[in-house]
Amino acid sequence: MKLTSLKSLLGRNAESSLRFVLPDGRAVPEDFHVTEVGHVIKRSVDCGGTGRTAESCLLQVWLAANDKDHRMTAGKLGSILEIANPLFTDSDPEVEVEYEDAAISQYPVASVDERPGALSFMLAHKHTDCLAREACGLETECCGTSGCC
Repeated sequence: MKLTSLKSLLGRNAESSLRFVLPDGRAVPEDFHVTEVGHVIKRSVDCGGTGRTAESCLLQVWLAANDKDHRMTAGKLGSILEIANPLFTDSDPEVEVEYEDAAISQYPVASVDERPGALSFMLAHKHTDCLAREACGLETECCGTSGCC
């Protein structure tokens, strides 16, 4: 999900509750806080020597040990994202959620279930891949009839 799409969705559903659903189907407890919005820029060189840049809007989700009454609404998260606007003046990155369960992990937002009074964000696993398959002598994986990868 792109940041502009998220902000639009939150604005249309300001009073709605928020849920983040982990890839295994478990939900992040409802008393979470979004404690940080980050503009993450990753510059790298793949194993074939090609320079790459990836960026994301990273929402850090945290649970307070003694705050069981906290509930974040879509409007509150929208307000936090408005404060972070200067970080994203020239970009509309994908949104990822950082959450600590057994380990700190980052999850892309795969989809959203929008129901009256509730937004549930379905999170997905991130995966590694060889970005220079041809240079490494690996077969490319075909994605359909177009022959592209």
